[in-house]
Parts: sequence; C-alpha cells; structure tokens
Amino acid sequence: MITDIVERLATDDFVFVESAQTSELLSTIAGAPLDSDPVFLDSWNRLEQDQYMADGGHYRKRRHATYAIDSAGQRARLMPYQPHYQTVDYNPLNGGVARYFAPILDDLHQSLSLAALLEFGNSVFSQITGNGQWHIELHQFRIEARDGRMGKPTPEGIHRDGVDFVIVVMIKRVNIDSGATTIYDLDNQLVGEFTLRDSFDMVLVNDRKLYHGVTPITQLDADSEAFRDVLVITFKLKNIP
Repeated sequence: MITDIVERLATDDFVFVESAQTSELLSTIAGAPLDSDPVFLDSWNRLEQDQYMADGGHYRKRRHATYAIDSAGQRARLMPYQPHYQTVDYNPLNGGVARYFAPILDDLHQSLSLAALLEFGNSVFSQITGNGQWHIELHQFRIEARDGRMGKPTPEGIHRDGVDFVIVVMIKRVNIDSGATTIYDLDNQLVGEFTLRDSFDMVLVNDRKLYHGVTPITQLDADSEAFRDVLVITFKLKNIP
C-alpha cells in the first residue's frame, strides 16, 4: 500500500487517499485500530485562538509543534518549542514574523495515530528523496464559520509552504459547506480538486512542485456550530553540513 502511494506521489506530485485506506494503513503501522485512540480526535476541542491573523479574522484556532528525524528508520522525536516562521514569499498575509502558537498538548504527543502518521510520512518521503533527515512541523487547525461569515482555511490563497512535502489529514467537518482542496502546478493551472470529508481522508503534496489551497467554508445551519478540523504535517529536508 505504501509502495503504491510512493509511486503515485512520484508521478503526480500529489495523492488523495480516502479514509478507509488511510485507516487501514495507519492501523497496520500503529498495531492497533485508530478508533482505539480517542485522544487524537478529541484534542481538536482544546485549540487556542490564532493571534497572528493579519486580516483581523477570529475564525482560526490552532496548536503547533516541531519534530525531527535523523534517519529513515528512526522514530520522530519532539523538539523543544520553537516558533513557526514563513517568509512573505510563501505567506504574503501572515509571513515575515515569528509566530508563537499555543503548543500541542502532551496527550496528543503520546497518540498512536500521530506516531503512525509520522512514521508513514517518513517512509514515503524518504523513499522518494533517498534522504531520511527531516525537520517536521505539526499544525492542528480548527476553522470556524459563524454569524454569517465565512471561515478561510487558507486565507493567504493558493500557496506553497516553503517545505518539501505536506500531509493534510481531515479530522472532522461539522455543519459546513465547501472547503474544497485545490491543487495547481507552478504555471497556476488547476491539476486537482476534491473535498476531504471523512475523518482520515488525506492528501500528500510535493510542495516544491505544486501550489495548494482550500476554498472558504460556510455555515449550513445558522443555529449550530460549524467548523473544519485538520492536521497539517510538513516535512522539510534538514540542512546537512
């Protein structure tokens, strides 16, 4: 199964993996079914407000952490907390400043699902590059739509993250419409569009070769909460002396 994903990513530079396949794959890696890991999904209910939105929006909550891997066969290790930084070339809205987001909580770091996702990403991307040394950042996001206002999963528009590879995992959609993932080549031609709907729907993207974005979400029932929860994991090759 991993071999097929590696081949598809190497050919197309992005792969959409449906929930059933992701769950089977990660359960095999974890050695336990993902539904035995409720802490993973529940942790999105404890995110904090993003204080760095240059558009003045209050629709985004998040947490952040950094990991490192020194070889293809090594498990990812949690690094001391550090801020998230992007240049304005990659993020013209919120780039150019060190952003100190709330750190990811300890119980998520102990999650079987997270460990399986990190091992999966390491395996896939190390096979493609022939290199197993990675700087990894985790971003838990909750994008909310309320009071008739849209929530913007990618307020900077279609973009690259300034890394080598990106994994986006759907956690939960509640009472929302849209939120379609769009993939563009470097000539700004649309090459893929789909919607992550079910928990553990997943997309992998070669960030060096493609742009990606997500369309705004809107609230379906005005009397009920509406949000889109995802986990974004970025893999960047370490600078090797």
